[in-house]
Amino acid sequence: MAYAAADKRVLITGASSGLGAALARQLARRQAVVGLIARRRDRLAEVLADCRRTSPGSAMWVADLADTSALCDVALRAWDVLGGIDVLVNNAAIPKRRPVAALEPDEVEDVMRVNFFAPMRLTLALLPRMLARGSGLIVNVSSDGSGISVKLIEPGPVDTEIWDQPGSEEPLYQGPKVAADEVAEEIIEALGSDTFEHYVPDMKAVVDAKNADLDAFIAGVAGMAPR
Repeated sequence: MAYAAADKRVLITGASSGLGAALARQLARRQAVVGLIARRRDRLAEVLADCRRTSPGSAMWVADLADTSALCDVALRAWDVLGGIDVLVNNAAIPKRRPVAALEPDEVEDVMRVNFFAPMRLTLALLPRMLARGSGLIVNVSSDGSGISVKLIEPGPVDTEIWDQPGSEEPLYQGPKVAADEVAEEIIEALGSDTFEHYVPDMKAVVDAKNADLDAFIAGVAGMAPR
């Protein structure tokens, strides 16, 4: 069943580029009201300008998700400005490709602040209001709620800036990547389904192969590493 995005109020993190920006633009074209959160003001403003062509009520908030103590206030301001939030999309993330033994504790903590603690704080800020209202949708958060749907989106290799982050080693995967717009379309379709876990694009065959023979899968992935 196609997701009825019209008039839904959707808050998206990491919305200044890549998948977050693509998702925001596509939802706005479907007449959703989008709230955008990211730290790069100029690029976020460009995405907002595109969204407002079809969704004039859309808004943005400049925030660094690593500053987790400020996120509750950001989330509640977004709720008030948008008149509520129907969907929270915890999209922002940073990579740190490094052998475990070479990681520094500060690096791990930096990643966890953005990838785990920021979604946690945003979710806990909005969940009580969603529960009081009796409806809501949280994307990319794994938890249970009364009247609240939760979805886990597992994207494959998406062609975004996450592959080119300074301080990371070359990724093992060197194959083709999927355009962010294509993945964004599939995420929107997933919003209207009854399924919890979604691979976008469909990577079920890869996951099944991993589960069937984990050792062989790891050996195959290692074989993709540059020589």
